[in-house]
Amino acid sequence: MDLTPPAKTLLKNRYLLPQETPDNLFYRVADAVDTPLSREFLQVMKKLLFIPNSPTLMNAGTPIGQLSACFVLPVEDSLQGIFSTLTTMALIHQSGGGTGFSFSHIRPAGDPVSSTCGAASGPLPFIRVFDEATNAVKQGGKRRGANMAVLASSHPDIMDFINAKNRGGLSNFNLSVGFDAHFFHCLEHSSQYNLINPRDGSVKTSIEAHELWHALGFAAWQSGDPGVLFLDIINKKNTVPGLGGIEATNPCGEQPLLPFESCNLGSVNLSRCIVKGELDEELVQTVTHRGVQFLDAVLDVNRFPVPEIREKTLLTRKIGLGIMGLADALILMEIPYESKEALLFADRSMALISREAHETSRELGEEKGSFPAIEQSIYSGEMRNATVTTIAPTGSLHLIAGTSSGIEPVFSLASTRRVGTRSVTVIHPLFKKYLKTLSSGRDILAQVKRTGTLNSAPVPETIKELYKTATEISPDHHIRMQATIQKHVDNAVSKTVNLPEDAGVDEICRIFLLARSLGCKGVTIYRYNSKKDQVLSRGCEMCRVEV
Repeated sequence: MDLTPPAKTLLKNRYLLPQETPDNLFYRVADAVDTPLSREFLQVMKKLLFIPNSPTLMNAGTPIGQLSACFVLPVEDSLQGIFSTLTTMALIHQSGGGTGFSFSHIRPAGDPVSSTCGAASGPLPFIRVFDEATNAVKQGGKRRGANMAVLASSHPDIMDFINAKNRGGLSNFNLSVGFDAHFFHCLEHSSQYNLINPRDGSVKTSIEAHELWHALGFAAWQSGDPGVLFLDIINKKNTVPGLGGIEATNPCGEQPLLPFESCNLGSVNLSRCIVKGELDEELVQTVTHRGVQFLDAVLDVNRFPVPEIREKTLLTRKIGLGIMGLADALILMEIPYESKEALLFADRSMALISREAHETSRELGEEKGSFPAIEQSIYSGEMRNATVTTIAPTGSLHLIAGTSSGIEPVFSLASTRRVGTRSVTVIHPLFKKYLKTLSSGRDILAQVKRTGTLNSAPVPETIKELYKTATEISPDHHIRMQATIQKHVDNAVSKTVNLPEDAGVDEICRIFLLARSLGCKGVTIYRYNSKKDQVLSRGCEMCRVEV
């Protein structure tokens, strides 16, 4: 197994048990699933062709045994309900999972509370309570707990929610506004938009749709939050509409789920499927089959945190197979990320994976039985899993696999990344190989270490195009790549539109609308340096790298 130095550091700090080696880790994971295919599962993991989500790597074959990454929990409009959810959240975080919540059912600030003759505090103070609880729980965990808070665009406290991150705190939360179709009708016609009290359905007040939209863009410009969820699009694509509507996602937005549902994820390493400059479709098919079989088997050995999660998860048996290494695959094929050819490759490769993944789930349904809620789903034949495909961010997994993250472009050719309390330096492996072919490689590396890009380096324009980094790629192309992939994904796509520091608020609002027009289920932007504690930074002037 060919692991990079950052991969070894990450595995040692976060994933390996005492005295365990990386090889032993994959043996432990494969053995824990315990099927006749365990040896095949082991091989695709050891070759870094497929990697399951972090809780599976951490907890498989241990007393914890909780293997899912994504959870959505309900938040009721009662003190008892809120704090019951808080307890479940803590159990999930302790086991390495992330949680998403819709706070849209909590009555607005100032609303009367009949039981105490007082006034409600609204959703924001409770979100802050959840945030502080996450701070406490992470002390004993292997990684910081992560959360997503969603608030409906029609909630009376929506403006306070939009501006929450810019008032400090909430470091353990991503925020997203959940929009309905009516809002965009009002936005298009420059009309008033009603804010509705969830307690009784009454109109609390009205606001200009453009005012809300601009406030959202400005807040995202300042801090990257909130993101946007198009709940109407999400629910049009809901594969089990008979079980109700979806109101929230997991922390990174790629997994829309019903209350108490969970999902386990895994990713095909597309860059390892490039052979002699071409996609090895037969290899992709094999890895896809093994990935679906593995993720489905995980459901049967998983130790769920509470009985309600077990019940709801096994009712739909949702899994999420995705890809990572798209950017590196394109580099290996000498296709610039920002090109029509890249969109065509993404479309072809994801269509192949989706087709093979659904066929495998259908075969599993015929062999083992369909998910119990299939009568309330969109499927007419046998199907083992209500959803099969997802695009996760693979924040840590791509480092283990030694490839680029999810479907993102290369963030930086030289970067500094925090792993726990440590900082590790990462020189993009394919770029490093390219430098070794140049007599001036050391000089170019020194320049790239300052900026993270080849923008002013003395290399051909074709090389600059091939190694373009995230903020050098146009926002429209970011969105078009996300939309291209989304066409072939059951769940959603985790993708960040990386923007340069000088991007404006109007540009952000335009990007959000473009994402909706192209059929994305949500969108997140990040303007470089808009957060003081960003996880990734371009350049690493202090790092020492042998070329």
